[in-house]
Amino acid sequence: MRAWRKARKLPGYRKARARFVKDLIRDRTPNRIRRFGQAMILATEMPPGIERLYAHFLHTPASATRYAALMRGLPWSASAHAKDIWTSKEWELKAKLADIDWIITCTRFARARLQELVPDENRLRLVYHGLDLANLPAPPPLSGPGARSRRDGSDPKDPVIILSVGRRVAKKGYDDLLVALAKLPRDLHWRFEHIGAGVLGDSFEAMADNLGIADRCTWHGARPQAEVFAAYKRADVFVLASKTASDGDQEGMPNVLQEAGYQHMAIVSTRSAAIGEFIEDGDNGLLADPASPDQLAAALDKLARDPDLRARFGARSNEIVRTRFSYNAGVDWIAGALGQPLNANLAPQIAIPEVRAAE
Repeated sequence: MRAWRKARKLPGYRKARARFVKDLIRDRTPNRIRRFGQAMILATEMPPGIERLYAHFLHTPASATRYAALMRGLPWSASAHAKDIWTSKEWELKAKLADIDWIITCTRFARARLQELVPDENRLRLVYHGLDLANLPAPPPLSGPGARSRRDGSDPKDPVIILSVGRRVAKKGYDDLLVALAKLPRDLHWRFEHIGAGVLGDSFEAMADNLGIADRCTWHGARPQAEVFAAYKRADVFVLASKTASDGDQEGMPNVLQEAGYQHMAIVSTRSAAIGEFIEDGDNGLLADPASPDQLAAALDKLARDPDLRARFGARSNEIVRTRFSYNAGVDWIAGALGQPLNANLAPQIAIPEVRAAE
């Protein structure tokens, strides 16, 4: 209410309110009202000198940013990634893209969807989100001391370690992965490790128990980055069984695939969303169709038994991360689009709202 008393005096308040009312008629939810409240607070509490607003994600953060930008008469921009694209209503995406100054997205797959909705393609740009390699642990050497193991699944005392890192949500496909693990041949000795937390809670532990593989599975929960990278180094195969969830949610470009590839890991994943823009089947990993446990099992079995193939795939993935997914190139373009000179001391003020999405 304090923000409303101030916001209603802003020059663009009536225009913002009209957009909000139009949206509310089509989306009569508490979240819609909350977005306008967040926008009023943002518009009235931002410091003087702000020249542009920038939202990271096109759903809730962009809604609050859009209303606030209208109130203040400022241009606004955004980035779009995965859930914010695929689970948002088409009418709302069109409305935002009609108002937005420019928008970036991180995969060709997502860009193709936004191209169908944006009124001017010049507002839309593809910028891959690469890794900041300077601040990540160095990958293990390809040979010699410290190199990856030569496990091949033949020794019950030294099983192949299969690792996955990801949230416990439907689009990550952990139900398919567990079925695939249960289908692995009896003569292959393996262990599965998972890092991550999420809304599906302990359901996967129960599923592993029902499939008779619980004694081979370790569930670490959420872990800090250092422990994640330690897991990359001790494991032999990385797997992510992504698919489209029942609510339409699907991947963009999962960071964990690039992280694993940078660490010289061999990867098994699926032909879901934009994953094929990084993993090419037979070149730097193996791909299965989404929701296909039999194909996943065959790919895992192949890599588990062949340390030479794992080494070749890992080296190739590392090369692709370093040469094609440049963090610096993407950051430089975004900085330029935000009007930021290279000398940060001369940069204009840019507001990036801290509006948390339910991602």
